[in-house]
Amino acid sequence: MSETAAVVRAFRPNFLILAPLCAGLGVAIAWRQGASPDILDTLLVLVGALLAHAAVNLFNEYEDFTSGLDMITRRTPFSGGSGALPEFPSAARGVLVAAIGTLGLVIAIGCYFLWLRGLPMLVLGAAGVILVLTYTRWITRLPLLCLLAPGIGFGPVMVMGSLVALGARLDAMAVTAAGISLLLVSELLLINQIPDAEADREIGRRHLVITLGKAAAARLVALLLLGGFVLIGLGIVRGWLPGGSALALLPLPAAIWISWKLPSALEFPDRLDPVLGTNVAVLLATLALLITSLSL
Repeated sequence: MSETAAVVRAFRPNFLILAPLCAGLGVAIAWRQGASPDILDTLLVLVGALLAHAAVNLFNEYEDFTSGLDMITRRTPFSGGSGALPEFPSAARGVLVAAIGTLGLVIAIGCYFLWLRGLPMLVLGAAGVILVLTYTRWITRLPLLCLLAPGIGFGPVMVMGSLVALGARLDAMAVTAAGISLLLVSELLLINQIPDAEADREIGRRHLVITLGKAAAARLVALLLLGGFVLIGLGIVRGWLPGGSALALLPLPAAIWISWKLPSALEFPDRLDPVLGTNVAVLLATLALLITSLSL
């Protein structure tokens, strides 16, 4: 593997679909409101979200390598990083340069929308940049913030930021969609911390899997995951979401299966990996179905 290939692998391209889906919720709501945003602005919103996610991944890869975490963690297809730098250590500088460059592009896109939309864009954009820069090194040592930060970044920052960037309004539908993303993405990061807990503890991290224990973390995973579906149902009942959003409830049986199977799989990697994989599928499918229903 060449240095270039290692840097590309550190982007974790297989997981970059999450950011466009979250930003896509904002785009779908903007179109539903009749905002008719400019096509170029819409593309910039989606590209900016993709680059922001890539920047998080790259900084995370670099920090995990330099801290030594990459050398002791058990990688799964869904957690533990890409493994690119332990295999090709000389690519570390390239990953850091790519992280800084990618974040620079995000800031450039943000400055364009700041010029276009003003102060609200500054607040959301600055929050996103701070989360990118501080998550791996500092936030992972603050248990509650570590739980909420990913959801805040992919929920309120990305969903609402997309709406502000496109000149749409922040209404009950936007807040509900942001809340759904917050719950599901925070749950995703929490469940993916379960196989990493012992390695994370060794380098000084303090997320909730470490401070509460795996069994309590599994119960919290179920609460967040099923809470996302409860919020979809509540949004439909209260009129915050259109009735067609019931389409996004289709993955609910799989979410119930995850909540049921996870406690018995915590100490068995061969049982845990299928649960982690199903969880990723449930998250992506739920967001995609919600975008579809809002776009109809």
